[in-house]
Amino acid sequence: MTHVLRGRDRERAALGELVDHARNGQGAALVVRGQPGAGKSVLLSELTSRADDMTVLRTQGVESEAPLPFAALQRLLRPALTHLETLPAPQAAALRAAFGESGDNVGDRHLVFLATLNLLSEAATAHPVLALVDDAHWLDDASAAALLFTARRLQGEPVALLIAMREEEGEHLDVRDLPELSVGGVDAAAAEEIISDHADSAIAPHVRAELLAATGGNPLGLVELTRALTPDQLSGQEPLPARLPVTKGVEAAFLDRYRALTPDAQTLLLVAAADDAGRTTPIVRAATALGAGTDALDDEQNSKLLVEADDGTLTLRHPLVRSAIYGAATGSRRRQAHRALADALAGSPDEDRRAWHLAASVDEPDEEVVAALDRTAERARRRGGHEAAASAWSRAAELTRDAEARARRLYAAAESSLLAGRPAETNQYARAALVDATDPLLRADLLLLRGQVEWNTRSLDDGYLIVCQAAQTAAPHDPERARVLAMLAASLAAFGATSADAPDPAAIADPPAPDAPANQQVAAALLAGFSAVTAGDWPRAAAALRRAWETPLTPGAPGLLAPNLAIATMHLGEDERALELHDLQLRHAREASAVNMIEHALTRGVVFRIATGAWSEAAAAAQEALLLDRNLGLDPLVGFPLAELALVAALRGDSDAPRYLADLDQVLTQHPPRGVVAGLVSGLAQWAAARQPGTAPATALHHYEQITLPVVRGMSAIDRIETAVRADRRDLAEDWVREMQDLAAGIDAAWAHAAALHGLAGLGGPDAEAHFEQALTWHARSPRRPDKARTQLALGEHLRRNRRRTDARVPLREALDTFETLGASFWAERARQELRASGETARRGADVVASDLTPQEAQVASLVREGLSNKDVAARLFISPRTVDFHLRNVYTKLGITSRTELASMASDPTTGTPTVIA
Repeated sequence: MTHVLRGRDRERAALGELVDHARNGQGAALVVRGQPGAGKSVLLSELTSRADDMTVLRTQGVESEAPLPFAALQRLLRPALTHLETLPAPQAAALRAAFGESGDNVGDRHLVFLATLNLLSEAATAHPVLALVDDAHWLDDASAAALLFTARRLQGEPVALLIAMREEEGEHLDVRDLPELSVGGVDAAAAEEIISDHADSAIAPHVRAELLAATGGNPLGLVELTRALTPDQLSGQEPLPARLPVTKGVEAAFLDRYRALTPDAQTLLLVAAADDAGRTTPIVRAATALGAGTDALDDEQNSKLLVEADDGTLTLRHPLVRSAIYGAATGSRRRQAHRALADALAGSPDEDRRAWHLAASVDEPDEEVVAALDRTAERARRRGGHEAAASAWSRAAELTRDAEARARRLYAAAESSLLAGRPAETNQYARAALVDATDPLLRADLLLLRGQVEWNTRSLDDGYLIVCQAAQTAAPHDPERARVLAMLAASLAAFGATSADAPDPAAIADPPAPDAPANQQVAAALLAGFSAVTAGDWPRAAAALRRAWETPLTPGAPGLLAPNLAIATMHLGEDERALELHDLQLRHAREASAVNMIEHALTRGVVFRIATGAWSEAAAAAQEALLLDRNLGLDPLVGFPLAELALVAALRGDSDAPRYLADLDQVLTQHPPRGVVAGLVSGLAQWAAARQPGTAPATALHHYEQITLPVVRGMSAIDRIETAVRADRRDLAEDWVREMQDLAAGIDAAWAHAAALHGLAGLGGPDAEAHFEQALTWHARSPRRPDKARTQLALGEHLRRNRRRTDARVPLREALDTFETLGASFWAERARQELRASGETARRGADVVASDLTPQEAQVASLVREGLSNKDVAARLFISPRTVDFHLRNVYTKLGITSRTELASMASDPTTGTPTVIA
């Protein structure tokens, strides 16, 4: 070890600093990156000798385990599993399933990720934890995902996580945002010491220089090339071999030693290279089956290429030994080694490892191997190893003769890739499957997968076209399925999708019979309703969608129906129904810990909370969704909740509204909104931009003109029309009033009637007061409190300007009360000024002192105010309870309080600066 540590003072100091921070409760992760032989593993091992006061957990990536989900993670956490019972039950159950300790499905594997974080946190209760991950470039995908999730969430934890990996390898590991320590070559002085440590004779100065140049100061390269040279070459009496890159040079040195061994020893080493798990019994058994004698292990010992550990494992001295030996073997010889290993593992618990050895032992279709891979894929799927499942089904497809069976396995691979968040691979597998698939319903399923990828990552229009094709493909064979797919296509169209090549979704599937089951009736009603929305036929849309809502779903309903029933509420502005359906979705999603559906329900529910004036709830839900997206690395989803936060801040007139908008602009530049939310995000962002403090009417109007989605146009109608009037664009204001009148007549919704009448009153004329009063009558039937207060304010302003100051005070007073309750400081001040102008002394609401809480601190404080425990807050935000406690202590310090009781009793919501009690 000593020779590899020469010249490594800088690296050792950096690692020591990381560990010291963890001892002080300021955990973090560090990526240690370097070329093979640079000494990464030795640095990690040496660090453990300086961590006597810590719990040390270790694992490493093993190339042959890449298809085995959570294999490396299980090794890391095995000593800490004694703390499993302290975790929330869903997390503990998910981790057991992921490790194959139960036959349950993992469900949402983010639970496994959170369990990993919390298990490390619990393990650090008694002593700080040092977690070491070596050869991370070979981690199985599921372990890598869990460890990277954890690496980004160690703030406030007494945990140091070190991830060592090779330079320019591990493309599946996105470590760009983690700090890195580069381990390069050593300097000339250290190199000279290393060479001297391993030379048995004098070394000429120019040979030292040549070795340093040839290896770039790589310690292993210096050691192995020094050992490989003869005394005459070291002394300079004979020329050195041609210089090679360090890896090739070291591999060549290892290979020379390998070829000098007996045939039996070579066989043993090849088998060990083919299965780098290092378990002695199957390796020796396989080598014996290939003809190696019982003395093969003794024959090998002089080469020092294989290390027999005290625990009975056989480990190749270095990963480069494996690549040298395995790479030099012929294809047939490798296949023989893998088959022997598969036979040696027969009847053992290592079914998945055996399946992959079988897969590597054949180069043509083989039903036995395919069956083994199918079983492996299914186990991986249940355990949440979606990448591993996709790989197994893909390899099984390669070895399948029958075209239709091959297509089904590729479809399974595509589904698993989609669950793994790999849309490009999903598309690739689905395209390949469509070449072989003849079953029309399988083709429809494959097209649906392709459509999902397309509308979520690339083009909404192309995704819409592909879903239409899926519905058309299914229609002659399964009208019910075709109707659901056509409904989905129509839903996409209602949110702006279009294609000249696409058929009318409503014409794809025939209507169900009058006595058809309820689920079919719901699908047909949604299809008709969405199609009518796209056509602008609001009376037909309202009738069809309300028919869908009034027909209860029955058990076994297609999964696409319930979310689309909730989404449909946006088109008619059915606020109360929308909140009921999305809150129900959210409850079910929380019970199942289904992250994607939690985020979906939160963000969609926020839209209606904005409309109805539940702005504190809206901000809290949007903040939770934002933190969820960021905590889980779901960056493409961040724009939606951030747009909602930007809009709430702008509507309130908050001083930080410009900051939210700037953050939103930056996010949308990096991750433009895609899919069905694109119109929503764009519309909310334009509305927020128009409502920024000091924005000129003409500029605000420009933003309003960019809002195209009817959902947002309806919500912003009063703002749009009033701004058009202030900007002297009466023509545009009149157009927008007519638009709202047509919408109100079509959907017969109270909020739409009220907005149309408010706009009509804003155009002036002798009937303005009557129109305001009629608008208020409709407002009384709608839950949209902000719109009602805006009409009360506008009526009060109208009355005061017409010298009816006493009459103006009642609507102005009511508007002020609402604005203060909403925390709408801009509108509250405007109402207050109008009341003063009417001759009434307007009181001020409770003074609010804005806090400087970070978004995470604000969200923690908000959830604690709701009465949630630290453990419940942690589960909600996908962080650890210790991290919750860390943020809560910061909240207490910043707010000048000392307890949860004081936080709960504060008269103002510290997360928003909104008074919860009006003085």
